[in-house]
Amino acid sequence: MKLILASDLSFLLKYGYKLTGISKDKMEIGYITTASKGDRGDFSRKLKYAIRDNGYNFEEIDIEGKTKEEIKNFFKDKNIIHMEGGNCFYLIRAIRETGFAEILKELLEEGKIYIGTSAGAYMMCPSIEVANWDDTGKGRFDVTDFIALNYVPFVLKAHYKDETEKKVREKMKILKYPLRILRDGQGIFVEDGRYIFVGDGKEVEFL
Repeated sequence: MKLILASDLSFLLKYGYKLTGISKDKMEIGYITTASKGDRGDFSRKLKYAIRDNGYNFEEIDIEGKTKEEIKNFFKDKNIIHMEGGNCFYLIRAIRETGFAEILKELLEEGKIYIGTSAGAYMMCPSIEVANWDDTGKGRFDVTDFIALNYVPFVLKAHYKDETEKKVREKMKILKYPLRILRDGQGIFVEDGRYIFVGDGKEVEFL
């Protein structure tokens, strides 16, 4: 099983897509846009243009409101499942309502590769509790259960910047799981139980 957990698209364009082991001309990406509906739609459009401008072939799907059969049929001819970023709470709600967790398990067992960017990466953790660090309390969409899909044994903090170090250090004291930190341009490649940091610069680690 291969998973690629990215902070942002710049990582995928420089490193992430190559980690799939699939050549660009053979890559068929199923691009899940659902999380952007709970966040910044204009930002999502820019990402899609960037992917297309770099020569990658993808087809979009919003899983919200879809049946299991509709989602399965969509991914039949795809070899990559790309879950884009946006609002974690909106996305986890849609995953639960559609039964996408069961579908994803089947797709990964078929050998398809999962790529998650930001919120899409958080979904593969045991919990999305780090997304709840926003003190405003906005954009929760009535989600109070932060349990996620649990494919990796750690939680993630994406889009890390040095000026947030103090807050991150404080918040991580109450985490139930180990924390791995990603700046933009960084990601984690997961294959058969190995978790490999990849990207620009060193991985941020707080001792």
